[in-house]
Amino acid sequence: MARAFKNTRKGIIGHLEPGERDLIRRLFEDIIGLLERGKPAGEDPLAALVGLDPDAVRPQDSAVLRLLPDAVRDDDAGALEFRRLTERSLREDKLAALRASSLLLERNPLQLNDEQARLFARAVNDVRLVLAERLEIRTDEDAQALHDIDDWSQAEDLDTYLALVYNFLTWLQEALMQALLDGLGRAREAH
Repeated sequence: MARAFKNTRKGIIGHLEPGERDLIRRLFEDIIGLLERGKPAGEDPLAALVGLDPDAVRPQDSAVLRLLPDAVRDDDAGALEFRRLTERSLREDKLAALRASSLLLERNPLQLNDEQARLFARAVNDVRLVLAERLEIRTDEDAQALHDIDDWSQAEDLDTYLALVYNFLTWLQEALMQALLDGLGRAREAH
């Protein structure tokens, strides 16, 4: 069973069982699959170089929309224009974090420096966002109702299984963020 991340002199250390590592790696791969887009034929190389995506459209999948939200509310044209200017770089940044985090899972124990820990936390958060959308978590009360689901032997349907995974990732992310905060506290004390 996983143990909480700890901030040590060697970095942030986490212990995951092989099955937990495989689960997280598969989840990262699933989110990569949601975010990847093929290169359009005749793509303008200059636009690609500077991060523009003239073909960007609002995602139809609500989970992808949660990862790549509209930046402008109540203005569809403004939101679309902002998306065309920024979505490519945001998508590529998320894909890079997910891929790098998947590679970090090869380490046993999972030993991270602060930058790697932040990257890993971002990747885990993206998985949590997709799971939250699939589980229709909209409020703190929705999340709290799922928080009490903690018995893996009771995972008899997809929603219960997803809730268990969501809770596990929430715990993992909280432990990782606490380890990062502990490191900040020690750095302040040293100065």
